[in-house]
Amino acid sequence: MNEQFVPIPGSERSAAPQARSAGPLAASAPVEATIVLRRRAEVPHELVTGPETIPQPELAERYGAEPADADRVRDVLSRFGVRVTDVDLASRQMRVTGTAEQMTAAFRTELSRAASPDPAGGAPVEHRHREGTLEVPAELDGLIVAVLGLDDRPQVRPHLRHAHAEARRISYKPTELGNVYHFPPGTDGSGQVLAVAEFDGGYRKGDLDAYFRSLGLPTPQVTAVSVGTGRNHPGRDADVEVVLDMQVAGALAPGAEQKVYFAPNTDQGFISAVSQAVHATPTPAALSISWGAPEEFWTEQARAALDEAFADAAALGVTVCVAAGDDGSDDGVHDGRAHTDFPASSPHALACGGTSLDADPATGEVHSERVWGGDGGGATGGGVSVAFGLPVWQNAAGVPHNGSAPGRGVPDVSGAADPATGYEVLVNGRATVVGGTSAVAPLWAALTCRLVEALGRPLGMLHPLLYSGVTPGHTSRGFREINDGTNGAFRAAPGWDACTGLGVPDGTELLASLRELTSR
Repeated sequence: MNEQFVPIPGSERSAAPQARSAGPLAASAPVEATIVLRRRAEVPHELVTGPETIPQPELAERYGAEPADADRVRDVLSRFGVRVTDVDLASRQMRVTGTAEQMTAAFRTELSRAASPDPAGGAPVEHRHREGTLEVPAELDGLIVAVLGLDDRPQVRPHLRHAHAEARRISYKPTELGNVYHFPPGTDGSGQVLAVAEFDGGYRKGDLDAYFRSLGLPTPQVTAVSVGTGRNHPGRDADVEVVLDMQVAGALAPGAEQKVYFAPNTDQGFISAVSQAVHATPTPAALSISWGAPEEFWTEQARAALDEAFADAAALGVTVCVAAGDDGSDDGVHDGRAHTDFPASSPHALACGGTSLDADPATGEVHSERVWGGDGGGATGGGVSVAFGLPVWQNAAGVPHNGSAPGRGVPDVSGAADPATGYEVLVNGRATVVGGTSAVAPLWAALTCRLVEALGRPLGMLHPLLYSGVTPGHTSRGFREINDGTNGAFRAAPGWDACTGLGVPDGTELLASLRELTSR
């Protein structure tokens, strides 16, 4: 076969960190991948950032993939024996399968076996591995923007920290934090869907029933959704992450239905989970994501594809809340430089940072609240992206330059995250206290559901509203500033900062502000 090939921009992949070789991959080994196609047309900026949303069929028709593009990809790849098993024009994704020999021929790469550390703390994970750039036949140039899943290394880690007994100062039921942060009274998220993305682990219904009974609340309606080979699989190290997300979300928005999407921990699994969640019917009010990895650990094609999936979410009215990370300003890279975590650094994600909170659980009175960090037990992520430029809505916030070009500042918002002032949860029949920015994403997702309920309309991408009127040294209405502490390279300061963003919520004031801004 005398084919001309062209590279897929942004597909270059480095060796997996700390991976060891596990031998060759058999030529006959089955391989499944996801192809992301180009859009028919770019989603207008005003649709993504504006107050209006678009129905799912219209988004698919105007900004999804062209059927002719999918047909062309199917025809060309069939020459290599690669089969198309599913096409979703709305999310622009095609699922393809073939043997390792067929896939390496179609995409001009080499696949091998490797073993990498489990990000959730379990046994090493065996996976396919590749390095370098992918290529496609020249007649598909420009049609394919990403090919994900050929290398199925573990992609993300849960942003979770356990409380050490000797360091624990105080702990909170999530409902108590609803009082601390003045969640709007008379709301509980009723009528809304809160989606949660998980990439390992699972939950037991008995734990949920016992936990919510202890809070005097009904167990929320929960649906576990399998994505690819992912499933609700309790009894694993990641169970704490899954249960934390569900119990925080359910305690703070008990009227919202939860849909929990379980997907494989790969770049392919991540975009599949997000796309399935945001294109679901009914459309969720919020999507909570408590997993991520340093920007540099993702391929450029994966970052771009996931950012575009978040743009779809914004256009449909979904607010995507993402944990900013638990390893301070270096994001666990330990190379002496500052790094931000992705997907929190996506301009279409609401990046959620963390604080250390000293408050009276009974009354909600705050004695002090500072940046989580500086004591060796983890720290909130935050900094300036090197992958995404400075968004228009952050122009006046005072985001520092990261080198020669201005970048997207992280986080946008914050909440309690220090495990020493952590969340009380019930996992596998055992009460425990945990923290991390993992808890802040579902907290903000729950608050979003209650705001949407009160406003009677979806909010989608909150940023233009939250940053309205923000200037260096001054935050916006609906936030309490955090002015004390550091996450390493950055310090808290009045206004927006790269530790806690705009601050922690005053939900009642935020609702009043949003009412005013959305009625103009």
